[in-house]
Amino acid sequence: MEVSSLKGRMPGEILESLEQRGIRTLTPPQELSIKAGLLSSDNIVVASPTASGKTLVAEIACANSIISRGKKAIYIAPMRALVKEKYDGFKQAYPYIKTAMSIGDLDSSDAWLSGFQMIFVSTEKFDSLIRHGIDWFPSIGCIVFDEVHMLDDTSRGPTLELLMTKLSTISDAQMIALSATIGNAKEIASWMKAHLVHSDYRPVELKKGIVHDGNAYYPSDSYDGFEATELKGTSDLPEVRVAEDTLLQGKQALIFYATKRNAEAGAARLSQHVESMLLPSERQRLQELGDKVLNVLERPTEQCKKLSLLVKKGIAFHHSGLLNAQRGYIEDAFKSNMLKVICSTTTLGYGVNLPAHTVLVRDISRFDEGSNEMLGINEVLQLFGRAGRPSFDTEGRALIIANSKDRIQKLYESYIVADPEPVQSKLGIAPVLRSHILAFIAEDFLNDKKSINGFIDKSFYSFQYGNSRHIKNVIDEVLLDLEKWNLIETVKSGSMKMHYKATRIGKRVSELYIDPLSAKWITDSLSKAKDTIGTLYMISNTIEMRPYVKATGEAEEEFAAYMHFNKDKILGNSYETLDYYYDPVKAFSTALMLKEWMDEVQEPMIIKKYSTTPGLLYNKLLNADWLMYASIELAKLMRVSQHELINARVRLRYGIKDELLDLIRLEQIGRVRARLLFNNGIKTVADVRAAPGSVERLLGKDIAAKVLAQL
Repeated sequence: MEVSSLKGRMPGEILESLEQRGIRTLTPPQELSIKAGLLSSDNIVVASPTASGKTLVAEIACANSIISRGKKAIYIAPMRALVKEKYDGFKQAYPYIKTAMSIGDLDSSDAWLSGFQMIFVSTEKFDSLIRHGIDWFPSIGCIVFDEVHMLDDTSRGPTLELLMTKLSTISDAQMIALSATIGNAKEIASWMKAHLVHSDYRPVELKKGIVHDGNAYYPSDSYDGFEATELKGTSDLPEVRVAEDTLLQGKQALIFYATKRNAEAGAARLSQHVESMLLPSERQRLQELGDKVLNVLERPTEQCKKLSLLVKKGIAFHHSGLLNAQRGYIEDAFKSNMLKVICSTTTLGYGVNLPAHTVLVRDISRFDEGSNEMLGINEVLQLFGRAGRPSFDTEGRALIIANSKDRIQKLYESYIVADPEPVQSKLGIAPVLRSHILAFIAEDFLNDKKSINGFIDKSFYSFQYGNSRHIKNVIDEVLLDLEKWNLIETVKSGSMKMHYKATRIGKRVSELYIDPLSAKWITDSLSKAKDTIGTLYMISNTIEMRPYVKATGEAEEEFAAYMHFNKDKILGNSYETLDYYYDPVKAFSTALMLKEWMDEVQEPMIIKKYSTTPGLLYNKLLNADWLMYASIELAKLMRVSQHELINARVRLRYGIKDELLDLIRLEQIGRVRARLLFNNGIKTVADVRAAPGSVERLLGKDIAAKVLAQL
């Protein structure tokens, strides 16, 4: 379909934006979406391969809602990085539309968003906004759910499912759901009362094959069903050979591994082969990039050093253990062809658009809960979808490795020609329902068992299984727990029947977006956590801090000692009540790690001792900061002193001892610079003002100027 043929049907502003970007013809999924009622506010599910144009479908729906109907549009994505990517793209395409992004503070209604027309949010953030009672909700005309196949994800799926169910109940906005190819797109469309747009269109041909003994085997009409293509290069290691072949074609590769350790080892193994093919001009730019990656922290860790050295050779590893800034540098450098190969865990298969010519899934299984399990078909297809860049390639390659020739046929049947798996609801578990049922009651959206059960009947879970008896039994248990924990109460007002109402604490817990079980533990512990380690154990021993760090031998000893000497403090009845849900020693070990951070132990030492990574350490610190904030807010309601909690939060945020609390108020002063100043006699902000020369000598001219300017 020619874009020009839509003149008169589509707002001129959208047509102009498409023309400016050189988009003159719609892809099949885009054309089918128009015919399905995209411009008529119909609900639509688009299921098609990566790079087939799904984002543009969502963009047209959102812009049409804003321009034609004067209604806001909301774009919801599961990962923050993906939210930002879509935000950047839309803002560039429509600079005159007031566009905002909100992915942060979960305890805010972000009133400023009311002044924007296009809003990009994460799933949890939008759920949180609704909990806070946003007054601009009726002005929404279009809601997009990106990566809707995440309904199948155990951690993110239930929140997405309940949010979709809720929005379909309280809003008449147009709903657009985007998905990679899945086995039951028709079922999801039926649940959403939406038109299904299903297409196998891919702008770049994808060759899927299996690597063995220096060859790539592709399906063919030959007698054995395969055509063998020799891979260029000399290595006998399959992953190295694939990388060599890709680089000799002047292309880039993504290689997926089951674990962080495997990804790092793979990058090290490949580095010399990648480095040997770099141009002199590329080496210089990579040196600068490597230095940026190295110096993200004030004091680089061993992982920072390892990553920096690899980046300078044109290769990188990528996983959740990296710092956000490092991930950003790597992704941008790969998009601009500075980095030639990324070795990653499978998490990179979701989220940001990071395509390559060649994708290799090196590890087709992963170790989980004591046994090896094969990757699912949908997960592998998602990884395969990263192969083939529309702007650079006419074809892409997606490969997996067979460790023996007789495995080729099995892998071919399991992944190359297998049908996608159906997405399954993951709603029927108590921990997920606890938080959301409390939110329903706190918002006065649902306030009795009948209405809650009726709402669940509208969920994808009930639609898919046709029987919600199990989940309703879970709801009964959840309601009993919430009432027992003093988060809800049964009331009767006037002629109304008995119904549930959130207590003051229950409403605040819902707004704080923490698990009610965690809130129960915190409220029981606030008056008993009399020292720093007790406070840190209070926030560590929560659902939100899982998975806990490794339980060290020291932690086991200190935990036993703490229990012995502090039975009247934090480890009283509260711990016994929640014994079923927690591993106290691991939680205590996590608390000790946070304490060492607050005592200014260097990151490399903490990372080594607790077998963690810089990225995971900082994620724990972010979670701990939020839980400390939540504890302060709950302490206010309980009339418990917050002074020590506030000091502990500041110390935790910056990783400092009490004596640095004054200096840390200055921007540009982190834990390392504050300690440097303190140890040289500059112990307060007043001392900084009194000794500018010493500050410049210690911090350097540029940093000192920024610090002194604040005074």
